[in-house]
Amino acid sequence: VEELNEPISAEITGVFPLWLRGSLLRMGPGLFEIGDEPFHHLFDGQALIHKFDLKGDQVTYFRKFIRTDAYVRAMTENRVVITEFGTTAYPDPCKNIFSRFFTYFRGIEVTDNCLVNVYPIGEDFYAVTETNFITKVDPDSLETLKKVDLCKYLSINGVTAHPHVDADGSLYNIGNCFGKNMSLAYNIVKIPPAQKDKSDPIEKSQVVVQLPSSERLKPSYIHSFGMTENYFVFVEQPVKINLLKFLSSWSVRGATYMDCFESNENMGTWFHLATKDPADYMTNHKFRTSAFNLFHHINAYEDQGFIVVDLCTWKGHDFVYNYLYLANLRQEWEEVKKAAMRAPQPEVRRYVLPLDIHREEQGRNLVSLSYTTATAVLHSDGSIWLEPEVLFVTFCWFLPQIVKLNVQTKEMWVWQEEDCYPSEPLFVPTPGATKEDEGVLLSVVVKPGAERPGFLLVLDAMMLTELARAEVNTVIPVTLHGMYKPPPSP
Repeated sequence: VEELNEPISAEITGVFPLWLRGSLLRMGPGLFEIGDEPFHHLFDGQALIHKFDLKGDQVTYFRKFIRTDAYVRAMTENRVVITEFGTTAYPDPCKNIFSRFFTYFRGIEVTDNCLVNVYPIGEDFYAVTETNFITKVDPDSLETLKKVDLCKYLSINGVTAHPHVDADGSLYNIGNCFGKNMSLAYNIVKIPPAQKDKSDPIEKSQVVVQLPSSERLKPSYIHSFGMTENYFVFVEQPVKINLLKFLSSWSVRGATYMDCFESNENMGTWFHLATKDPADYMTNHKFRTSAFNLFHHINAYEDQGFIVVDLCTWKGHDFVYNYLYLANLRQEWEEVKKAAMRAPQPEVRRYVLPLDIHREEQGRNLVSLSYTTATAVLHSDGSIWLEPEVLFVTFCWFLPQIVKLNVQTKEMWVWQEEDCYPSEPLFVPTPGATKEDEGVLLSVVVKPGAERPGFLLVLDAMMLTELARAEVNTVIPVTLHGMYKPPPSP
């Protein structure tokens, strides 16, 4: 799609809550070819920031491409210049053979294509992907302000696009790093809240705790992690990054990020715990379970000496991203559906990790919480085998639904509409709310082929009934993640 020169007005159906006056910011891919060169993977599309401005009975929609180095150089040279998730950038064909040869040996140029998420750090806002580069943006004008290299402040190779914000405003994230003896490890990092002296909190970033990798040169792919009041939860999945392949094949003959992923069929899945204050890795707690893919943590909390972890999992070790190449997604719809049925299927699972472990309890289920069937059994080698409670099964992962699940009663509410594809819903609480689900859900819905092919959907979060929608007369591509920015305080 093209970016917009100015915001466009939406046509409203229903009634927007009068208190809902802010901005919905969303990130996603928006450009899938440069000149004659196509991108190959969904996550290669160049970063596009979207904004719905909500002002009572007036809603506008705006979008702009982020002026990353990847985007600016590609548009200038009319070709793919920086290797993306699933697309290789080759040397400029106009160069002679010697300069092209030496281009391969200059080292890896990491993309700053920040298409995954947008979130605040201190009083600023950053569009992000999963590399070490984040991009400061203006949440009002959507202008690109500054590229920031986190490697200047932290010992990390990259961080996730899903940080956690503590009650005091501190931001926590996780990424892989080089540990002792050139082995790989995982660092949990902290960026402090907004500073009274108006200095940049990123400059005061620090590593708070390091977690070991189960394989020395093959760190697991990390998309998110868990955090409770007193603990960090890291799930080490069997989808691995082969570091040697990453360094050798990419620098010599050209490869993509996707080429360097592999699945370890034998390791299963490991859960790691670390305390927050003081920050320390809990070496005596070794949790194991069967293999699954993990991208998003749903929730994590402490209860009666246990940590309850709710996850959106994908069965097995087959990497879900393999199914998101554009060649697959552009097939006839019936073929897309067949491919989706062959892909790993998603389940919402609840795992329970006991904190108090006694050697004499080998072979017994250590979980005593009355409201879950999840189990944790201590083995003779000191490891604890976890079996989940399956809270929800989706039989078809391309099925376009928003589902609300009460994890205690298992009651479900569903929103769906024919040929409509909703984005991840964002919850906005009603001012002064007294119930945890008192508020609205916001979702950007793609409706291919319709007269107005995209709209902002507003649902009552309690019952999932539609309150309103704001339709715009322009194509909206898929969005991945984002945030609701409330209006400034009076």
